Amino acid sequence: MTQTRFPQLPPHVPARGSKLSQTFFRQLFLAQGWRLEGEFPDLPKAVAIISPHTSNIDAWLGFNALLGLGIQITIFGKDSLFRTPLKPLLKWIGVVPVVRDTPQGHTRQIVEIIEKSPQIWVGMAPEGSRKAPEKIRSGFYHIAKAAHLPIVMFSFDYDIKTIHILGVYHLTGDFDHDLEQIYQHYQGKLSAKNPDWIAKPLQKLLKKD
Repeated sequence: MTQTRFPQLPPHVPARGSKLSQTFFRQLFLAQGWRLEGEFPDLPKAVAIISPHTSNIDAWLGFNALLGLGIQITIFGKDSLFRTPLKPLLKWIGVVPVVRDTPQGHTRQIVEIIEKSPQIWVGMAPEGSRKAPEKIRSGFYHIAKAAHLPIVMFSFDYDIKTIHILGVYHLTGDFDHDLEQIYQHYQGKLSAKNPDWIAKPLQKLLKKD
């Protein structure tokens, strides 16, 4: 059933902001004609993924929704960004610096931060690029697997101006199998701002006319 109101943030999910800020961003999100659909899971820790990612407008809408919900999402970024004037903004958004020396070291740093946190939702866009990448990056999977976290799936659906909450998936450890199961949750539940830039693996999941 489609919701015309925001779902309430469950008690175990990491929270941020005040009632005032949540009301402001909730109304801003709804005023743009968008809505949230689905049941929000009550999990203290998770890796949250959202697709498709084809425009900077995705980030604008996503942050409107996150701030309207009052959820604290942790995003990991290059430590070099914190040596720029962007540092205060990045900290406010919830970006945590990591040193990207090797993929393995990068993942290990993130897992250590997750393990020390009583509540943390890690936010990632699996495509990693806005312009028709050939494949989905596996970083979100390796982080969730190493930290023993479930994956919570979200999708942008520009055709009906909806962000879908698609549910929770628990990994089996078989990457190909798990990725195919995750794709099934997205089937018919996504559409993009720039359709020509959708990642190749996601194109088969688009709605059928």
